[in-house]
Amino acid sequence: MSVTVEEEIFGLAKNPYTKAPEMVRRFTMTNPNQMSVSVIQLGAIIQSVRMPDAYQKIEDICLGFEDIASYMSTRSAYIGGTLGRVANRVANGEYSVGEKVYKLTKNFKNTYQLHGGFVGFDSVIWEVVHKSDLGITFRHVSPDGDEGYPGRLTTTITYWLDNHNRLGVRYEAYTDKTTAVNLSNHAYFNLAGHAAGPKGLAEHTVEILSKKIVETDDAQIPTGKLVSVDDTVFDMRIPVLLGDRLKQFDNHLIKGYDNCFVVNEGKDSGTNLVAKLQHKPSGRAMEIYTNQPGLQFYTANNLPDEVNGDSPMIGKECTHYRKHGSFCVETEKFPDSMNHPEFPSIFLNPGEKYFHEVIYKFNIEESWKCCCNNK
Repeated sequence: MSVTVEEEIFGLAKNPYTKAPEMVRRFTMTNPNQMSVSVIQLGAIIQSVRMPDAYQKIEDICLGFEDIASYMSTRSAYIGGTLGRVANRVANGEYSVGEKVYKLTKNFKNTYQLHGGFVGFDSVIWEVVHKSDLGITFRHVSPDGDEGYPGRLTTTITYWLDNHNRLGVRYEAYTDKTTAVNLSNHAYFNLAGHAAGPKGLAEHTVEILSKKIVETDDAQIPTGKLVSVDDTVFDMRIPVLLGDRLKQFDNHLIKGYDNCFVVNEGKDSGTNLVAKLQHKPSGRAMEIYTNQPGLQFYTANNLPDEVNGDSPMIGKECTHYRKHGSFCVETEKFPDSMNHPEFPSIFLNPGEKYFHEVIYKFNIEESWKCCCNNK
């Protein structure tokens, strides 16, 4: 059996360029292992990832919503969305190429640009250019001057699912003027189930194959230094329990992980394993493979802290999505790279192709289950 693809109407959304309402469709890929992935045209968002646990109980392990209005009202959390043209932060919302200074929009407290600006790639309605059992391909053309960036940028994103429970995302982009490109995706996962919250997240183990992180200041803008993770909470080269680690952030300004880890260091090329997360009570595990030099690991520090009075964020199945109740693994180049020539370049020239690949491999690891069954 091969992967099947179903298409349905998800809702109406306003095109941010034309202001006209447009139909948004949802595409669901399902493999023979009872795993399915749903993506929607709005923001090329990953809306759902469903898979069984070691006891064949199927759960949605990706945070999301069942309607357009919820995605629009929670846009600042970028739930499941595509990040572009430039993911992460751009210091002072500007960069220079030679004598030319490019002034970008500053959508974060009028101090810097975050995740592409006021109308980032998470907010546009992507055209569907291909649909088959080999995947869904979305396309978006960002006009010259969009959010301050030069060049007409044509981007495609292909989502695919195979019979080995691998979800692949392939980003490609071309430009007609030299510009900056650093794409990613902001899906929030919880391998215990999207509704498992902080308790479920605390039960995860995490392993990131990284010796260094990108050092940032208090505003999370890179200083230009790559610092060693030795003897810090950021050393996860051996699997660590996330619940224990999050408690160690009490004395930190930022309460949890929101850091770009340097991965694939010393690797020539190719798509390599960079991280693994596991939820042992359910048996679900997730491996992340990419060709990118950075992995932004984020533990949903800015989702509502209802204990301290924040208004709730209501997701699928009336679930309350909470602070420290999920994680993001955003493969990318480093933040603010256009202002740091010592970082891997994010500049794209006419005639060149931007190519970014990430594969999320989902496994069910049952090595512990025999002990439970013998009781």
